[in-house]
Amino acid sequence: MVGKLYRKRVLILFIFLTNVSYSQNTDEKVEKLLSQMTLTEKIGQMNQYNGFWNFTGPQPISGDSKKKYDQLKKGLVGSMLNVRGTENVREVQRIAVEESRLGIPLLFGFDVIHGYKTQSPIPLAESASWDIKAIERSARLAAREASAAGLNWTFAPMVDISRDSRWGRVMEGAGEDPFLASMVASARVRGFQGTDLSYSNTILACAKHFAGYGYVEAGRDYNTTEISLNTLYNVVLPPFKAAADSGVGTFMNSFNDLNGIPSTADKFLQRDILKGLWKFKGFVVSDWGSIREMIDHGFASDRKEAGRLAVFGGSDMDMESSIYIEELEGLVNSGKISTDYIDDAVRRILRAKYLLGLFDDPYRYIDSNREKRIIGSKEILDGALDMAKKSIVLLKNEDNLLPLKKKDQKIALIGPLAADKNSPLGNWSIAAEKGSAISVLEAMRRYKRNDLIYKQGVRLINKVPDGFHEEVSINNTDRIGIDEAVLAAKEAEIVIMILGEYGYQSGEGRSRANLDFPGLQQELLERVREVNKNIILVVMSGRPLILNWADENIPAIVQAWHLGTQSGYAISEVLYGDYNPSGKLTMSFPRSVGQMPLYYSRKSTGRPGADGEDQGSVFWSHYQDEKNSPLYPFGYGLSYTSFDYSQITLTDSKMSPDETINADITITNTGKEKGKEVVQMYIHDRYASATRPIRELKGFQIVELDPGESKTVTFKIDESLLKFYSGNNRWEAEPGDFDIYIGTNSDTKLKASFILND
Repeated sequence: MVGKLYRKRVLILFIFLTNVSYSQNTDEKVEKLLSQMTLTEKIGQMNQYNGFWNFTGPQPISGDSKKKYDQLKKGLVGSMLNVRGTENVREVQRIAVEESRLGIPLLFGFDVIHGYKTQSPIPLAESASWDIKAIERSARLAAREASAAGLNWTFAPMVDISRDSRWGRVMEGAGEDPFLASMVASARVRGFQGTDLSYSNTILACAKHFAGYGYVEAGRDYNTTEISLNTLYNVVLPPFKAAADSGVGTFMNSFNDLNGIPSTADKFLQRDILKGLWKFKGFVVSDWGSIREMIDHGFASDRKEAGRLAVFGGSDMDMESSIYIEELEGLVNSGKISTDYIDDAVRRILRAKYLLGLFDDPYRYIDSNREKRIIGSKEILDGALDMAKKSIVLLKNEDNLLPLKKKDQKIALIGPLAADKNSPLGNWSIAAEKGSAISVLEAMRRYKRNDLIYKQGVRLINKVPDGFHEEVSINNTDRIGIDEAVLAAKEAEIVIMILGEYGYQSGEGRSRANLDFPGLQQELLERVREVNKNIILVVMSGRPLILNWADENIPAIVQAWHLGTQSGYAISEVLYGDYNPSGKLTMSFPRSVGQMPLYYSRKSTGRPGADGEDQGSVFWSHYQDEKNSPLYPFGYGLSYTSFDYSQITLTDSKMSPDETINADITITNTGKEKGKEVVQMYIHDRYASATRPIRELKGFQIVELDPGESKTVTFKIDESLLKFYSGNNRWEAEPGDFDIYIGTNSDTKLKASFILND
């Protein structure tokens, strides 16, 4: 035993010393290279360009492309984005390392948001699994596929907290809660970067958007943001801090201004907090053109001023505005920018390239055989399917309409998304082949012992968008097909309707003021219900939609998101009971757009309810025409089985700061199917130096139980779980009374209490 302990300690010491030595060695190499660089070459490393010519064709001979090409040959480009595929990457890297004076290799960035060519579920869907290990594995597989295409940097994970479903980019994040989002952020960083960035199957991760982007006013993309320090520290920053603590290599700042300062130039965020307080050693890249956009913000008078402000604020790399490469040298020579800022930025960029092993072998990511073997492989596809099944949330299942019987049923499959092979890919699926998703129709046809009839019903869109940047045109007039769908529904025993958003209706620039079913889908749904009430509604979307009518009138509802390449297989396996759904919502589903922003961890207000002396009065915090509560709360999700919760048992009713309390609860599977349950623990700090939410997620565990099986789940509560950014402007746990809630979602009533002593 002693020998084993000794060997373990020696191993730990060896790893520590090796890491220290490696870090020192890397820093020495960076400083040596930095000393050899001219000012122009340094600024070049801070310059990132989008792909600008046919990489394997003739070199550009005129215009902007020639200018960029010449800069590339001179070593005045630090990174390229959207250059992918080993053949293309090799050629561009060859120019950088073989034709420039110093031969500094390039970083190749790409938006690997939820997969590369093979698409996993959108991140919001993945977060609904609450399965941190599965989310990490999903990012790991995405990194393997992307790196096989020659890429070494992804602009993910997006860790913005958002509580407004109108904002289209909620599809990229982990929802409304900072505790869960922090765990997801760490998992995705670990998945992308692995245990060693020098391995050729890892890629550099990027935590974005720093900061407050999810709080844009009215949910309108690129809009302004006003956030108190209380909200900033307690809600917005924790997932970023978690990413930084997990060793994320890069950060990306956000498009919005935060409290009057564009994030691109926010010294408080980027230098004081990120690089100062958090001691972040990586580099910060601007979002696309955001340095130039400070002119549009009215913050910078011209490009030169925008460049000065961005560098001073802590932006190390300029994505695609060309301001750094065109303006910084003049600003340095005129004394308006210190070379210290330039050296700091370049030092960070070079360090990332050393950590990736690019100076040892700039072509380490370029292996055409690996590209052919890995991309779209069975392992990648199986991983995408597993993640997709875990992401599905069962919202309603009256009279156990689900799962479907596997024989002797006549089923009508209806809806504009039922046969769609593009939409399930979701947004940010740039590298995926068009039409590569498995549709629900394809997958349902595998179950051959039922009689399946398919009808589109209505078209959702007028035409398939030509590209990522094109606005989606929704069909609001053409009703051809409704009558035919109604007739099919009338003759069927069961109707499955696949409705929702087209894949490109969520994502960047896709804010919506109306969160109902777009187009004529609601009309189709109501017409079908007139002739057949046995409807299973499958909702594909990139955000929470308003499902009030469906909740009142449809017996079974499945939230299926945009699940990626294997979408149809995942949905069909859940519908037929080959997989028991266990997903839980990570964003509250609204009853009305007027409730936005909507989230479970709200403050009480001074007039929280109409009970007691306020009963019958209008003078409490409410709407005249809508409930305060969501339609489906955070953490909500059903199963094909049922679970019973015992009362909460605490090991003690009091604790000191250096002590812990265990909260125990017993979960029993009271149904007939094996199933998983996400057991959630929430804590309420009753009285504090700053008002606190009515409850906050502070722990969760996934348990799998056979029918009749019970298991006791234990949550350990220590002082760290009770800390918050207080009214004293510091992180602390304040003595006082606390309530614990444990249950199946954020609306659980099971409660226990304890006291934190001084």
